[in-house]
Amino acid sequence: MNADARQLLPAGASALAALGWRDGHLDARTEVLPDEVPVALAYNGISHAVMLASPTDLEDFALGFSLSERIVRHPRDVYDIEIERADDGIVVAMRVAAGALARLKESRRARTGLTGCGLCGVESLRRFGDDTADVAPCRALPAPAAAAPLQPAALQRAMAQLAARQHLHHATGGTHAAGWAAPDGTLRCLREDVGRHNALDKLVGALARGDMLAQGGFAVVTSRASYEMVQKAARAGFGLLAAVSAPTALAVSLAERAGVTLAGFVRGDRYVLYTHPQRLVGAA
Repeated sequence: MNADARQLLPAGASALAALGWRDGHLDARTEVLPDEVPVALAYNGISHAVMLASPTDLEDFALGFSLSERIVRHPRDVYDIEIERADDGIVVAMRVAAGALARLKESRRARTGLTGCGLCGVESLRRFGDDTADVAPCRALPAPAAAAPLQPAALQRAMAQLAARQHLHHATGGTHAAGWAAPDGTLRCLREDVGRHNALDKLVGALARGDMLAQGGFAVVTSRASYEMVQKAARAGFGLLAAVSAPTALAVSLAERAGVTLAGFVRGDRYVLYTHPQRLVGAA
């Protein structure tokens, strides 16, 4: 690939040599693939998490992750974000308010001794299964006030625009997207990442930085709707989350308790509503 062709690569993608098999023959080709790098999130010098993510929109990612994980309650609690690139990954260093740092330290102590085995103790399971109270929206992203129900066509329009505007996915075929649409379905904001949770965190951060949620609307994602996706949506104050694929049963349970309208299989002129149908015309 020549220098001019490399300049046309979208941010977050790399061109690599590969071999393609077709009609019984191998041929040399250049494939465009999404980048995936370790991104370390640090708060006031304390390393908190390392995520594998696309190296784009990292300020949005850092803020969105901090809000959706309840590390900070308001964007103003994040005083500064610095991106430090190294050979083995990227460090996103944040300077946060003292209260946020105290919550971070407390959450780290609460996780001490927990494992990834799935059965981490009765108390841990109890907290996991009864956390509806912890999905109250961040003060920066208030739950939308009662508004006129959406037209079904708005879901279709938003999902179609989401598919059309995924530039990184079009180039690589390997990324997810999360978008924020106005009540009429016009897509206002889109973020992409190799991870569906990361894409949603980036969207939350972008909305918080741009004060777009106050204008009303709903979220659309190019993945299934997992429990974590619904939890992040509820914490951000999204009234409606529409996914191109299925939700899990646990996601539906949380959406019902948290007051989130959850739509799945939003494809073409069809969708399935699982919770709180009153937000769509003709569904209640």
